[in-house]
Amino acid sequence: HVQLVESGGGSVQAGGSLKLSCAASGPPSSNYCMGWFRQAPGKEREGVATIHKYGITTYADSVKGRFTISRDNAKNTVYLQMNSLKPEDTAMYYCAARYGVCSGVFAYWGQGTQVTVS
Repeated sequence: HVQLVESGGGSVQAGGSLKLSCAASGPPSSNYCMGWFRQAPGKEREGVATIHKYGITTYADSVKGRFTISRDNAKNTVYLQMNSLKPEDTAMYYCAARYGVCSGVFAYWGQGTQVTVS
């Protein structure tokens, strides 16, 4: 099974930047679609960005142009660079993995890292 550990969250002022990391252990993450999701208090979890094993990316409309997902398969790590942060980006951010393509249920999840934008 893939195990995921997120890091890089924190508190930042609006307009600032943060870079989240997701370290994967277990099977090579290169065979997996990796995604970032977030959940704000009182709201449903939403997808933020995904990256296919071949590097194809998708983004939620709310973060397009501000967030960038990337992966380093040699390090089994996925990143989420977040720029021009807004208070509405405040949420717990989760890394997730799914074997193969990005469509469908993500089977593996990290514990999350908190991002707070004031």
